[in-house]
Amino acid sequence: MMFQYEFMRYAFLASTFIAITCGVVGVYVVARNYAFLAHTLSEIGFAGAAFAVFIGIAPLWGMLLFTLLGSIGVGELSIHSDQKESSISAISALFIGLGVLFLAISGSNSRYATNILFGSIIGVDKQGVIQLTILSVIVLLMILLVQRSLNFDSFDHIGAVAHGIHTGFVGIVFLISMAMSVAIGAQIVGSLLVFILLTLPSSTARYIGKTIPAMIGWSVGFALFGVWAGLYLGFITNWPVTFFIATIEVVIYLVAYTVHVIKHR
Repeated sequence: MMFQYEFMRYAFLASTFIAITCGVVGVYVVARNYAFLAHTLSEIGFAGAAFAVFIGIAPLWGMLLFTLLGSIGVGELSIHSDQKESSISAISALFIGLGVLFLAISGSNSRYATNILFGSIIGVDKQGVIQLTILSVIVLLMILLVQRSLNFDSFDHIGAVAHGIHTGFVGIVFLISMAMSVAIGAQIVGSLLVFILLTLPSSTARYIGKTIPAMIGWSVGFALFGVWAGLYLGFITNWPVTFFIATIEVVIYLVAYTVHVIKHR
């Protein structure tokens, strides 16, 4: 039984909070068409984690710093720039390069790069669980604080503006929430694939849920199933947990998409 091992209990607890957070935030990421932005933030997070290794602190804190700073700048750029895809791609390339540089000059071995890129949830200790849980709760509270306005702005932006909602403030709060979600979600699947947890469960949920609460419920459910099943399969096979999570979420999405296409033919 995998729960007889302390590291698996820690991994299960941390991944549960992270999956709930990414499942909730992901609904708004998809609704606001921020999938590309989430992917860019994951690459900025890679640079932040590599910088943390360079200066000798935990990768999580470097990732948090870089994604928080990057979310505001890149978020504003994505809104106001006429060449937003090209501009964000340039920033993404810059931060990938910085990440490689920080790892090189820090003298770290390939294990650090692998953990940053693909996650290391099995290595989470008690302190890590506490940190990730606290950060997840903070993100969920931020979303809850602005949820009514966020719902309006994400699914009917023109109507939100017409009703006098402070969409700028709501947007900033959400960008910060998304940045934090990227940083904590990367602890499971790594910076390279964190956008999977932020986009696929919520994209699948849009085919099933007819209301916002229903979409959030389905999104969280799919995220939880993916990480729980991934941890279990990783435990019994000794294969990478990230592989199983990614595969499970992709399969669920493809099944939901196929059923949706068949029903609407």
